[in-house]
Amino acid sequence: MMKVIEKSLLLIVILRLLSGSIEVTAALFMLKFNSLEKAFYINTMLALVGPTVLIVTTAIALFGLADKISVTRMICLFAGITLILISVNSK
Repeated sequence: MMKVIEKSLLLIVILRLLSGSIEVTAALFMLKFNSLEKAFYINTMLALVGPTVLIVTTAIALFGLADKISVTRMICLFAGITLILISVNSK
């Protein structure tokens, strides 16, 4: 018998597959262009993809688990993600 996959889980999996595909495609473009400057530019564009996927997938998971997770725990999770993003962008 086939198991039913939750919509939230399926959406997270699809987003992660898309994100991974973007990363692999970017690496292939870096090889194709064979230029450090272009690789740097492509890598900079990837810096937008990672945090966006992190935020979106976490939000989807939290909304999917809203009835199972306390409000305090949700706030702590969002605060943790915020701190990760601040630390990545700090000098």
